Amino acid sequence: MSLTQLRPSPQHAASPRKPGRAKLWLHRFDTKTIPYVFIAPFFVLFAIFGLFPIVFNAVVSLRDWRLDEPDKAGWSGFANFTQLFTDSDFWNALFNTFGIFILSSVPQLLLALIIANLLNRKLRGSSFWRIGILLPYLTPVVASTLVFSVFFARDNGMANWFLSLVGFGHDHPLDWRAEKWSSWIAIATMVNWKWIGYNALLYLSAMQSIPKDVYEAAAVDGAGPWRQLWRITVPMIQPVVVFTVILSTIGGLQLFNEPMMFDENPAAASGGSAGQFQTIAQLIYKVGWKDLNLGYAAAMSWALFIIILIVAGINALLTKRIGGDR
Repeated sequence: MSLTQLRPSPQHAASPRKPGRAKLWLHRFDTKTIPYVFIAPFFVLFAIFGLFPIVFNAVVSLRDWRLDEPDKAGWSGFANFTQLFTDSDFWNALFNTFGIFILSSVPQLLLALIIANLLNRKLRGSSFWRIGILLPYLTPVVASTLVFSVFFARDNGMANWFLSLVGFGHDHPLDWRAEKWSSWIAIATMVNWKWIGYNALLYLSAMQSIPKDVYEAAAVDGAGPWRQLWRITVPMIQPVVVFTVILSTIGGLQLFNEPMMFDENPAAASGGSAGQFQTIAQLIYKVGWKDLNLGYAAAMSWALFIIILIVAGINALLTKRIGGDR
């Protein structure tokens, strides 16, 4: 029998079956609709707990709304915002916020960059060091702030003890809460201690992606470690640097927990006896839930939101320009 006789004739060959309409509909539903179903819960939760509070807060900021005088509630327009320009407490809190922000964010990011550069080298027990610098970030804010409050205590505080070793404050110990500059340094120290390790690991993860031959070529050309850091490493991890600058800007201008717990009377939310370290976030809490003026507190929160957007944008542009110039 020949091979041609064994082959099925075209008439008897099985024709491929076409998928039914139900299968086509399920396939289209699976590829085009299911992805939106999976991501929908995020947008639903964001609309409920994120977008709605923002919109509602904007409405509240345009109204007179006091919890102690509910009968006097009404539309006030931009009166709450214009009041900010003549409010000495607001400007004092804004000044304190920017002072603490500068003392915390600038050293924080610089030290994180230097530590990440050191951890990027071949070290013994590198995993131990990398985990160790992250431990402050894992510590609860309230616990660490209470420890630092004892550390910066006027009497029997370790900070004053260290100063006494260099001959300062033997007869008159420094009251860290009494002055602006001292309270700013104390609070900035708390913030730096917590966030330096976190930012260092972000920088380290970006540095790991830089090819080693780039550093080898730079070393051949005579570039030292410090020059390599600023001429090679920083420009090549610029997106991460910009991200940390924006993140520290948002966190620094919203600072609340550290100055709140550093105060001897946290319930008052006054930021010291004369408001020497009261931040805007503290003032918003005080106006809203102590003075019961929700309308004015909402206007302050929107003013803070706009300030954060402006400062974060300026910082991002400056960081990109500095990184590009290098």
